[in-house]
Amino acid sequence: MTANFKGHKALKVKKEAGENVPTLSDQELVSMTVRELNQHLRGLSKEEIVQLKQRRRTLKNRGYAASCRVKRVTQKEELQRQRTDLQQEVTKLAQENANMRVELDGLRSKYEALQKYARTVAKAPTLPPTSVITIIKSSDS
Repeated sequence: MTANFKGHKALKVKKEAGENVPTLSDQELVSMTVRELNQHLRGLSKEEIVQLKQRRRTLKNRGYAASCRVKRVTQKEELQRQRTDLQQEVTKLAQENANMRVELDGLRSKYEALQKYARTVAKAPTLPPTSVITIIKSSDS
């Protein structure tokens, strides 16, 4: 929010205890450019210039600190959201892993049962092949 601060009307000067004290609002002081500030500082004493610049710096620093706080809080919330999402993903993957282990154990049991059966079939004594001959008697004889 910058306003046109050119001219002597924007920089109001009042007499207090015999001194010129500039009465710029904090918002005006912070929002004006350096060029505009320097124009307003013309004609003021060295002490008043230093005082006004220090006030401007203090106000600017407050603004920077406030924006840093907002940024930090926003970052913290985002990291917490990411942490929650990752925890949910880890839980989901752990459940999938557990299901796959159960399935693997079942397949391993079947495999071992088939291996055991194959061994028993292989150990059985081999009998010579037998042929079956059927004799049919005829009734004519």
